[in-house]
Amino acid sequence: MTPDLANNRDDVVPTRIVETVRLARVLPEVYVYRDLLESLKRFGGYREGDWNNPGEAGDRDVYYVFAYDFRRDNVENARLLSKRLRQLKEKLQRPDLRFNILAHSMGGLIARYTAMYGDADLPDDDSAPRLTWAGAADINKIVMLGVPNEGSADAFTTLIEGYSITEGLRRRIPLLNRLTAEESITAPAIFQLLPHSKVAKFLDENLQPMQIDLYDAETWKRYGWSPINDPQYRRRYEGEAAKSEKAQGHQRSLAELDGYLVAVLRRAKAFHAALDAALGGEAPVMLLAIGGDCEETLNAPIVMRDGKRNRWLTLTRPRDYRTSTGQRVSKRAATEAMYLPGDGRVTRRSLLGEDLAGSRLSGAAFDTPLPLTYAVFGCDLHGALQKNKTLADNALTALVNEAMK
Repeated sequence: MTPDLANNRDDVVPTRIVETVRLARVLPEVYVYRDLLESLKRFGGYREGDWNNPGEAGDRDVYYVFAYDFRRDNVENARLLSKRLRQLKEKLQRPDLRFNILAHSMGGLIARYTAMYGDADLPDDDSAPRLTWAGAADINKIVMLGVPNEGSADAFTTLIEGYSITEGLRRRIPLLNRLTAEESITAPAIFQLLPHSKVAKFLDENLQPMQIDLYDAETWKRYGWSPINDPQYRRRYEGEAAKSEKAQGHQRSLAELDGYLVAVLRRAKAFHAALDAALGGEAPVMLLAIGGDCEETLNAPIVMRDGKRNRWLTLTRPRDYRTSTGQRVSKRAATEAMYLPGDGRVTRRSLLGEDLAGSRLSGAAFDTPLPLTYAVFGCDLHGALQKNKTLADNALTALVNEAMK
């Protein structure tokens, strides 16, 4: 973790998306994307193609799986997707070909950036990027399955508390289902899932809105958010940094760690600004939204002062508590203030992009800045949307129905 985000690398290389997971030998396999891929084959009539050797007729009834490192910067992965699509068209000898993309969760943000900017990076300064729709030459439509177009407050929870991998199974398996907060903060992409600046919402102890700049590193320091601002973690990091420098000859320091947080928050804010750009006319790429809207989904954490321990507390889950004046706040009241309908990780409003700055397009089916022509909702958790047969059927319909263009 250094301020030089592009060069914070290891030797891990993604090869395929996760179809199934076995958490322990005594437990059955957990299906992740297997059902969705099987639906493409059995009900959609698709076969899987090879990016490197697409062969003859590789542009018809074929799907290509884009495997990417979910930890890496989303713009980096979007640029990689743009490059892969152009290379595939060259191998197919189809320069006019435009692909339909089925994207789940963060994959939808990557696909949207690719469509809007092609392989262009974000500006080096804080200026807004110029919307070019460079990727529209390669992309026809994007079917967004549970995509956090306004960000997700649950990503904030992940960065300060960790992540439950078995969410979506409707059961939790202790000790086997955690991506820790210490692991999460090393992934720039998770910061890029945070609620966008204009929609990030926090409540005080009286359930009233607080003015908090989520993209200011000093805010994270003030409230003790993430392990980066945990004194115990910082002492351990400093000790490990000294050992690393002595053993390997490269420098790690708390100054670099703090600089990393500044850089990764700035990059996330710039990424959001790129996605939130006003369209200014008809969009050449169609967006279709599929998601869940019947699960309580975090929208506004509560930030309050713990007078006894002289520290700030951040509640990401509702509970009964008393304010500093002794007033009782019930769990029910906290729940109503903190949550919105969604899939447990992404709110309905975020998927639809209802609060984003932009302009409504003529012909769009929904009065939102996103050019949505179709949206459907079911009742399932974020990690199970791709396994919901009704939603999968809607996704297939959106893919194969060429009238939707």
